[in-house]
Amino acid sequence: MTRIPARPTGLIAGVLAVLLAAAGCGGADAASGDVTFRVPDPGNSGVLALGKKDGSLAAALKAVHAKIAWTGSSGPFAPAAQEMNAGELDAAQGSITSAVAALGQKPGFKLFAAIAPDRFGEGILVGKDSPIRTVRDLVGKKVAVNKGGTAEYLLLKALEQEKIPADRVTRVYLNPAQTAPVFNSGKVDAWAVWANYSIPEIATAGARFLVTGGQIGSQNYSVWAVRTGFAKEHPEVVKAFYQYLHDAGTKQIQNPTAYVNVFTKAGPQAVSGTALALTLDNARKGATAQPIGATDLANFASVAKFFADQKVTPAPVDVAPHVLDPTGAGS
Repeated sequence: MTRIPARPTGLIAGVLAVLLAAAGCGGADAASGDVTFRVPDPGNSGVLALGKKDGSLAAALKAVHAKIAWTGSSGPFAPAAQEMNAGELDAAQGSITSAVAALGQKPGFKLFAAIAPDRFGEGILVGKDSPIRTVRDLVGKKVAVNKGGTAEYLLLKALEQEKIPADRVTRVYLNPAQTAPVFNSGKVDAWAVWANYSIPEIATAGARFLVTGGQIGSQNYSVWAVRTGFAKEHPEVVKAFYQYLHDAGTKQIQNPTAYVNVFTKAGPQAVSGTALALTLDNARKGATAQPIGATDLANFASVAKFFADQKVTPAPVDVAPHVLDPTGAGS
């Protein structure tokens, strides 16, 4: 019987170390040497959707020896944060309100870009024929919100502005994607929500804003987060991705039509008619991704304190240690 020579223990350990390192950084293509950057699929609209279709995002990442991998679909930030913590996702977008709640745990991610709050597309919706005309009319009523995120923040912010105790209004915690039927059936009296959901309701059901984010002084920035391990290993990829977001966001404001209905103009993912007009108008009023500066951090601290004061989180979360500057190559 032929004996197979034993492999040196050191060689085996070395091979395993290489494999584990590749797995920990999102994986690498052995043939090309490109690192894989995992991001939620953008769907049919937005800067990443167009970048996916026309190849511009792939080209921007190729320049820093990286390639994109679309995993799942864009959605609430809380599950995306859990995936980054588990090493299953490398970057995701969400609201600072959701990020504050996630940072209160043991985060495995850092924030690297911010987009100014949406003053017009988020707020508290009521039905077309609702007798509710002011925030004070919400006393004794039920309002649908997502727990510990944008919607809960918007409702509490509106109540605080009117000096209404939070317990005078019933918060009904629902997944935003499942709220429209509940709202339209009258099982809740109002819905605190953002543009992805407010625009379809306004366009198709005639809903109206009781108040908008701008009217209540919302500081609900949109933020981009990156897995901490990935940022340490590949700061040049984070820098290139940030620059793409910034540049494409500027172009979207100037010509939003190119960034809507990117893959299909029909079907459930497409928007048309009034919804399309509202979507384009909201995009023109929007902002692009920027590095997180001192003013942003002060506003993040204000949101964190507000959530703690409102008992949404057990204590204020210090966001500053969880921020990096993408333009400084991962600093």
